[in-house]
Amino acid sequence: MFNKGEIIHHTRDALGSILVIDYRKHRVLTFNTVFEQSKIDRRYPYLPVHEYNRAMMLPSLFANPGHVTLLGLGGGVMANAFHHLFPDCRIHAIELREAVLETAREFFELPDSERLEVTIADARDTLEKAPPGSTDMILADLYTADRMSPAQAQRQFVDQCARVLAEDGWLVLNYHRTPDIDGPYFRRLKRYFAVLLTFRSKSNNTVVYASKHHFQSVHPRDPILDDFEARLPIDWRRLMAKVTRME
Repeated sequence: MFNKGEIIHHTRDALGSILVIDYRKHRVLTFNTVFEQSKIDRRYPYLPVHEYNRAMMLPSLFANPGHVTLLGLGGGVMANAFHHLFPDCRIHAIELREAVLETAREFFELPDSERLEVTIADARDTLEKAPPGSTDMILADLYTADRMSPAQAQRQFVDQCARVLAEDGWLVLNYHRTPDIDGPYFRRLKRYFAVLLTFRSKSNNTVVYASKHHFQSVHPRDPILDDFEARLPIDWRRLMAKVTRME
């Protein structure tokens, strides 16, 4: 996968390697040269490249968030996208590794903005300390070099996310596979969230969307889609067409 790219940065911390690899059009953050943690278009660093990252933006159509919490910074792709798409939105990213934040700043054009706060900490600890109802959207993308963090699959994690979200909040989970719909994790989600939706990406990631309230769907010809496409061209209509409701 990486044999045609040029490694332009390599550092290590207590949790392992962090590499930045350049291609003709793209720049990639990876922890082990097998899985891409983040990928940007070098000309437009605010534009997510991975389909699952783009899909994680979809609740923006319904939420118009004033505050977004990102669990896992990576190269800052989602922070950059929200910062670009919503000029008045405040973003709080929680990242475990200081070296990842430094890499995002140096190589991925992470915005230096008063609207973006980054906390170096364990996401679970930070969620537990956050005030109730203090954010409109939580996007969870907690991954190590080769797997999803077990914390993201715990029922207590769902409890904390639901507590911290506003009354009309959205939880978005990048899941390595679809959890058992009849299992305890989804039963926990159904306890707090009125609507559950999923998106299956080309890379076989499953994005799970959980909304605390029912919401009005956007018609494919709604002008809001043209507006969003002009501001962040990620083919919102095609992405929406791949979303399915979970019963």
